[in-house]
Amino acid sequence: SSSDQPPAPSDLQSQVIDLLIRVIALGLLAAACFWILAPFVLALAWGIIIAVAAHPLFCRIEARLGGRPGAAALLLAVGLLLLLLVPTTLLAGSVWQGAQALAGDARSGEFQLPPPPAGVADWPLIGPGLYDFWQQAYSNLSDFLRGWSSEIRAGLTWVLSTAAGTGFGLLQFVLATAISAVLLSRADDARDAASQFARRLADEDGPAYLELAADTVQGVTRGILGVAVLQSTLAGIGFFAVGLPGAGLLSLLCLLVTVIQLPVAVITLPVVLYVVSTADGTVATLFVIWNILLAPADNILKPLLLGRGARVPTLVLFLGSLGGFMAAGLIGLFVGAVILSLGFVLYGRWLEPVASAPSGDA
Repeated sequence: SSSDQPPAPSDLQSQVIDLLIRVIALGLLAAACFWILAPFVLALAWGIIIAVAAHPLFCRIEARLGGRPGAAALLLAVGLLLLLLVPTTLLAGSVWQGAQALAGDARSGEFQLPPPPAGVADWPLIGPGLYDFWQQAYSNLSDFLRGWSSEIRAGLTWVLSTAAGTGFGLLQFVLATAISAVLLSRADDARDAASQFARRLADEDGPAYLELAADTVQGVTRGILGVAVLQSTLAGIGFFAVGLPGAGLLSLLCLLVTVIQLPVAVITLPVVLYVVSTADGTVATLFVIWNILLAPADNILKPLLLGRGARVPTLVLFLGSLGGFMAAGLIGLFVGAVILSLGFVLYGRWLEPVASAPSGDA
């Protein structure tokens, strides 16, 4: 109204009611959209993360292909799927063959644990207890299994549920890769839409926040997830090279441990002690050297690969990856670390103007 007079109470009430109706309508629409997309929220988040993290590589592939974004996105998606599915297939095949061999020996009555090496009893802290435990299983396996039947049943149940969750996580990764390919093929449109959304949220600071978010996602995926995958792969090569039973499963455990920011030595140190006690001198020595070189790899590679915009405390990464794993399984292990890191960095940047302002203005 051009009049300086305040609106009449009836007009003000009408405006409030109209505004309330609009807010409720928009809220219901947003809730309905979220309800429909809820099964795909994790895959959408992971697809966006993959697209942002892989965008520099996508640009190089697109330039090599003569500016064909669709072909570049398809080639990158196929490469990511092969990078995931080939080791997963090898791991599943190794676990399946080991399970079949174990089941066959159990049915024929030929399965027998090897006797515990005498050197196990000399290990610090865990040696005597582990030696007695191993000796009981070696002396009378059937009585040992009956005595631990409830624990074994619980362990098998956990393994089966974890395997089912891993399979579902792989399907989500395939869907996320397809989403990332679509986003990369329309990278310019996606960037414009993200910029408009950022401006609506933060006005003129929106593009700066958007750039910081992209840098953080790329830095965390390279410096945290990339290093974890590389370190667990190198550890797995050592496990397979010495013919370690359950090498595939141990490699997966190394991946889980390194993603949640624990040292890979949590898994490799007991394995090294086992190999030293059971293998011949040359194999054991080479295996020890391999793991000594592997242990500090994360401390060397992380500062090189993290890059700008990703200075995230270890506690944030630990909580993000572990909380994501507990909430959404294997894929949540990776998504949780990236999302919580992104929230931490953006929140810190949002607080900077307040923190740097004079006390009177604040």
